[in-house]
Amino acid sequence: MVPLPPVGYPTRWEADVVLRDGGTAHVRPIRPSDADLVAAFHSRQSEESRYLRFFAPMPRLSARDLERFTNVDHVDRVALVATVGEDIVGIARFDAAPVRPGAPRAAEVAFNISDAHQGRGLGSVLLEHLAAAARERGIRRFTADVLPQNAKMIGVFREAGFEVRQGYSDGVLEVSFAIDPTERSVDVMRAREQRAEARSVQALLTPSSVVVVGASRTPGSVGHRLLADVVTGGFTGTVHAVNAEAEAGELLLGVPVLRSVRDLPGPVDLAVVAVPAAAVVPTVTDCASMGVRGLVVVSSGFAETGPEGLALQRELVRIARANGMRVVGPNSYGVVNTDPAVRLNASLYGQVPPAGRFGLFSQSGALAVTVLSSAQRRGLGLSTFVSAGNRADVSGNDLMQFWLDHEGTAAVGLYLESVGNPRKFSRVARTLARKKPVVVVKSGASGFGVPPGHAVRASRAPFEAVDSMLRQAGVIRVENVHQLFDVAQVAVHQPLPEGARVAIVGNSDALGTLAADACVSWGLQVAHGPVAVPPHAGVETFTAALEAAFADPGVDAVVASWVPPTPEPDPAVAAAVARTAAAGAKTTVTCFLGTRAVSAAVAGTAAGPEAAADVPVVPSYPTPEDAVRALAAVVRYAQWRRRDRGHPLAPEGVDLRAARALVEQALAEAPDGLTLGPESTRALLAAGGIDLLARAEVRSVEEAVEAAQRLGWPVALKTVGEELAGRQDLRGVRLGITNAAALAEAVADMRQVFGRGADVLAVQRMAGLGVPCQVRSTEDPLFGPVVSFGVEGDPLDLMGDVAYRIPPLTDVDVADLVRSVKAAPKLFGHRGAPVLDVEALEDVIARVAVLADALPEVADMRLSPVLVAERGARVLGAEVILAPPQGRADPDRRTLPT
Repeated sequence: MVPLPPVGYPTRWEADVVLRDGGTAHVRPIRPSDADLVAAFHSRQSEESRYLRFFAPMPRLSARDLERFTNVDHVDRVALVATVGEDIVGIARFDAAPVRPGAPRAAEVAFNISDAHQGRGLGSVLLEHLAAAARERGIRRFTADVLPQNAKMIGVFREAGFEVRQGYSDGVLEVSFAIDPTERSVDVMRAREQRAEARSVQALLTPSSVVVVGASRTPGSVGHRLLADVVTGGFTGTVHAVNAEAEAGELLLGVPVLRSVRDLPGPVDLAVVAVPAAAVVPTVTDCASMGVRGLVVVSSGFAETGPEGLALQRELVRIARANGMRVVGPNSYGVVNTDPAVRLNASLYGQVPPAGRFGLFSQSGALAVTVLSSAQRRGLGLSTFVSAGNRADVSGNDLMQFWLDHEGTAAVGLYLESVGNPRKFSRVARTLARKKPVVVVKSGASGFGVPPGHAVRASRAPFEAVDSMLRQAGVIRVENVHQLFDVAQVAVHQPLPEGARVAIVGNSDALGTLAADACVSWGLQVAHGPVAVPPHAGVETFTAALEAAFADPGVDAVVASWVPPTPEPDPAVAAAVARTAAAGAKTTVTCFLGTRAVSAAVAGTAAGPEAAADVPVVPSYPTPEDAVRALAAVVRYAQWRRRDRGHPLAPEGVDLRAARALVEQALAEAPDGLTLGPESTRALLAAGGIDLLARAEVRSVEEAVEAAQRLGWPVALKTVGEELAGRQDLRGVRLGITNAAALAEAVADMRQVFGRGADVLAVQRMAGLGVPCQVRSTEDPLFGPVVSFGVEGDPLDLMGDVAYRIPPLTDVDVADLVRSVKAAPKLFGHRGAPVLDVEALEDVIARVAVLADALPEVADMRLSPVLVAERGARVLGAEVILAPPQGRADPDRRTLPT
């Protein structure tokens, strides 16, 4: 039973973490009830470790010490512990120093890591979490006294990426460093995260021993099939089986059967669990006692069944992570690794898929068989396969971290029903896509729904934000599994195209026209052909036409199509295409009309086994449209990969400290949230380097005239409020008012039109001519900040012409955001209009993105209109809504999702 936390205990600081070796631990604030655990932790430490922590021999902690260490206020005195199982394995704490006027708040820190768990990265994890807690409490600097011989702790500080200062006094090193995240500290954290998560997945996919729990004697049952697939798949490690009703000495499929996991002769790497849902948690507890490193839970009856199942699922994950294990599932179809050194088929698929270089992830257990069957039919070899089921723990993000450095995987495919952490997905996918193609099927386009069992935060963001996030990350988005494998065949087997110039060669004018039309439709350039040899032409004539296409320096890719004169495609033609493509070294796809069953032939096997070994696979499709669509997807990916990545946004004149102070003060006065008033809005934008054009709200003609004289003529008169602001169709904006009489007339006219809606009006100095735009950021429970842009008027109001991006952004992301709306030509001299100052507009967007990314309390920030002129972009109106932060899914410290 997990004890209830005390009152005031900051549960938001609790987190599961992955350690350097791929195991897991739990980080949480210390509790008064931890006194016995702290005493036991101290007693297990070596004399040297105790001396390095306390600068003196201390064989035991006194009752007074234990009370002082475990009773903290979680404000000025904070302590975090890391636990594995029931044991504390690491302690980190800070004590805030007295406040000094004008100086950033500082705190003294101390760490103590279990001797038995040193080298696992616990120190760096605890430092990240302690620093995040300190920043939340207004602490900006850590200090520590460290003995010179404590090289490990000094290394933790230095290697974290912070700028460490150190001095020396009375035989002690005095260490000091600012704890605000830096580009280097974030890079260090992300690199450690990637290595740790990759190793945790590696432990699941490359076990040296496997136990099937729930192995059944009944052929066709889940437990029997799992054991059979592991055994017949040729697993190279040791196999164990567990059945609660096993008899002494019983063998099942040649494997000795035990009655309990606790009867195993020693530790096992992977447990494949196929027992009823109610028996899963006890099984996981048994696995923990035997040192199992990972779990694949195929059992159903968890979150997909309702609240009780969700509670059971959370308990499963809690126990597993607390004891160092990662979980695939529950409700999983299993995992596969085709590496000849492993040959693991811990799945419900009857045979090991052919070995290859395509890594595949499926959230849906129900669709896993379809996905694997599609790969089998097409002859597309897999490196690894994981079915996440309910995705309670291991997710697509974990698999992408693993595939990043996995030499056996050349391209990656993911079938996603939901994205639990889009910010992390975008970050991890972008890193992977820079190295390997990532093809994604994202279902739920009709309603952005979350399937049963996939517990994620509800999102308010439009589905277009998902598309934008995927494009921003450089992944290849496809609509269905059919297209997933169409694209994968090119991504795995062909070189990336150098450009979008295509040659079309075939033996049919009609087929060539279809291919050319498809190229135009998908944004490719037909640079050679279509060339059609006569239908009766032989292999030599067709080969000569292909060679001419490959020799053309103006061609980047070749589409070869063939209408077989007989029901079966000619192997000689397929072999000719493969040999010519290999010699030409350009991206090639082919269409043998009406059939997919030519993969082996196009791979060159028709020319004999020895020739096939040196001839790359040329993907074949039943229609030219399928071939061109797959080619176009890879062309766009190659273009994205060649693009300049840009630089992280760092506009000059942004004072995030001032912005945070303003936000914190406003929320201290209104804890439930508020809409900032005009002056606070102006101050917050000014902290971001954004100048809000001055305006005054007035209630009489006299006030309006006085404001106009103060601001300077000419002025604009506007209605205020969400419903009326900017309603030029109702004459809610009067422009170019040059004197008091005209202003008085405009006020009277507005009050006649709007009645009580014109009790309060706004007077603002004229900003000149330009195109009005809207720049906005909305904090989403799932995505974090979502930055949007649109051109105001009909494009925005009638067409919904809005583009989205997910911070953090680069300058390239901002430029792409502006250019991705349909109305973008209005900014670039459409129909002879002047070219506007887009650079100034991008600067405004960059500042909004930086503010939004740094301030999760900014629930909504809308700049409208932003008037883009030939010189400059002026912000005429703004509204900022603050709310208590909801907690972002990808925080500034390493955590596993809850």
